[in-house]
Amino acid sequence: LKLRLSSSETMLAVETKCNRFIRRQSLLFLLFILICSPCKGFQNPANAAGMRHRCCSVKSLKPTSENTVISTMEQAEEKSFDERQKEIDNFGTHEHDGWKSKMKESIFLGIEPSPQIIAIMTIYFVEGALGLARLAQTFLLKDELHLGPAEMSALTGVFSLPWTIKPLYGFISDGFPIFGYRRQSYLILCGILGSAFYLALSSNFWGIVDNQWTMTLTIVSLLGSSATIAFSDVVADGIVVQETRDAKDPKVAGGLQSLCWGSAAVGGLSSAYFSGSLLEIMSPRNVFGLTAVLPLLVAFTATSINETRIAEDDADLDPSKQIQDLWMAIKKPEIWRPALFMFLWQSTPTSDGAFLYFMTNDLGMGPEFLGRVRLVTSAASLLGVWVYQKFLRTVAIKDILFWSAIISAPLGLTSLILISHANRAIGIPDGAFVFGDDVALAILGQVAFLPTLVLAARLCPPGVEAVLFATLMSIFNGASTVGTEVGAALTKWLGVTENNFENLSLLTIICSLSSLYPLLFIGWLDDVGSVSEKELEKEQTK
Repeated sequence: LKLRLSSSETMLAVETKCNRFIRRQSLLFLLFILICSPCKGFQNPANAAGMRHRCCSVKSLKPTSENTVISTMEQAEEKSFDERQKEIDNFGTHEHDGWKSKMKESIFLGIEPSPQIIAIMTIYFVEGALGLARLAQTFLLKDELHLGPAEMSALTGVFSLPWTIKPLYGFISDGFPIFGYRRQSYLILCGILGSAFYLALSSNFWGIVDNQWTMTLTIVSLLGSSATIAFSDVVADGIVVQETRDAKDPKVAGGLQSLCWGSAAVGGLSSAYFSGSLLEIMSPRNVFGLTAVLPLLVAFTATSINETRIAEDDADLDPSKQIQDLWMAIKKPEIWRPALFMFLWQSTPTSDGAFLYFMTNDLGMGPEFLGRVRLVTSAASLLGVWVYQKFLRTVAIKDILFWSAIISAPLGLTSLILISHANRAIGIPDGAFVFGDDVALAILGQVAFLPTLVLAARLCPPGVEAVLFATLMSIFNGASTVGTEVGAALTKWLGVTENNFENLSLLTIICSLSSLYPLLFIGWLDDVGSVSEKELEKEQTK
């Protein structure tokens, strides 16, 4: 007989039936021996009593007694089966709990993976994955619209303008809920509009406009797509801040911020290489068509966010009250001093636009290689999140920012080796120098950015969490826009064009050394920057 056992429960059932059959036959055989051949032990009263105590006397061995004994043994066997089945179930439960606990610690950084957390992670992941169209935007402006380095840098700053008015989005989402919802409704709306803008770019506006309007509508569409991403980012930040404020465990603050920005880094990592490799086989507009799917994912994910419908007469919806609360929060020294320092730090000029033209026109690097560069820098950003979470949570915020600025300045100057082609004289390929600076600065950027986010999230009061957090992020984004526009002006002033790179070295030196001057004002971080995130958590638990 061949038995095909598909589970442990089937095995136990078969084993139980076999044991019952063997024991039943053994018992009958034992009864037969006892009746036919009484042993000498029964002649001793003590032994006989012991035997009766353990089993039964010869006189009591009747058919009804046999059934009673067998029934008792069957009940014991049933109990044994139930206990063994319970052990198997408990083992599976313990193993599942252990797996879940390991996933919670390793992937979710100790945060319970609720549907709310999964939705937040998805939104940030999509924000990072939208980098799929970043190089498509660059090559659309460069090759199809024929813009130079200075114009490219200037337009890059213009496209980031929607990120500088994030408080406005916060006021809108907090003060004017759609159908009674502050978060879900706006995320769905932004997802649909963002997809529409990318589809318009993909189809070249469906061929219904003249060529003279192509430049204008392209700029408008890129601005619109940037605005929808910025708006959804504000809404997601508001959810994160609210979760941070409501959490009983102070570790949730740092863990949730790291989890969110880590998700964005993973999204950027997953799309980085394809942002360049796809341009080798299709046009930039076709890449925009693929990117149009991602905003719809945000709209779909928003439906799983747990949000209570708000009454129209809710007092928290008063815009004047929000402005008052926002002003009260901004007046705190621990808010405006670090924010002003970060503005100075972020507003230093950059030569990224000119250097991109140098890599493509002088060094001959194509979109696929640039996609690999983005892939490595995205991985470096994710590594920066891990480094901060693992080693720097016990280091003072002020020290992290200081040493990040000190290290970034000489790293920026390594580009001079590539610009002068000195690397070729010693046999080092051009690609080796392209990765180094971007990787190091990406790590330093994440390491310096996360502690500021944690501090800002903890200081946001109820009711205006989206507005205040958006205000702080707008300060940083506005500073980056200033730096980009200053860099564009320097590029124009030094005469760096798509074919002339004689003054690119001077532009690089100015941009790199200017990153050190904000350290003159690092004393503005003395109030709050002298403590680490770990110390902030201890103070929160007291």
